[in-house]
Amino acid sequence: MTKPNINVTPLIDVLLVLLIIFMVISPLKPSAFKAKIPAEPIPDRRVEPNPLTLVVAINSDSSLRLNNENEMGTIEEPEAVIAKLRETFSERLKNQTYAENTTLDHDLTEDEKIEKTVFIKAPRSRNYGDVAKVIDAVKQAGARPISLQIDDLQ
Repeated sequence: MTKPNINVTPLIDVLLVLLIIFMVISPLKPSAFKAKIPAEPIPDRRVEPNPLTLVVAINSDSSLRLNNENEMGTIEEPEAVIAKLRETFSERLKNQTYAENTTLDHDLTEDEKIEKTVFIKAPRSRNYGDVAKVIDAVKQAGARPISLQIDDLQ
């Protein structure tokens, strides 16, 4: 009587094909998380604010403020702040107001070189959902990057 044999050659072929597929796909996965970490502050140094800084503030009555301009809509109806940010960005594009360190980067388009950083400032009592709505509105205007302004860190 003959002993049964399992032919493992086709199984090894399948495993090698799977190995090759995984080796080809693995470099395509995103492996970096880009985060900008601020440098340690230098004590007793006066820093002048950048004149291009855009700050969208959420007031306690749910109204929005862009820098010193009031009446920019509310959290539920942010169309005014979206329109003002788009107008500001298009004006910066027309005037070629570039962000720092982007003028020498020839890989970026003109629109990507424009300074579009927006800070969002909200009181601590405001819930997360309201801040997320404002972040979405600022994204709709074309801002990038969007940062949260934090007061009194300890």
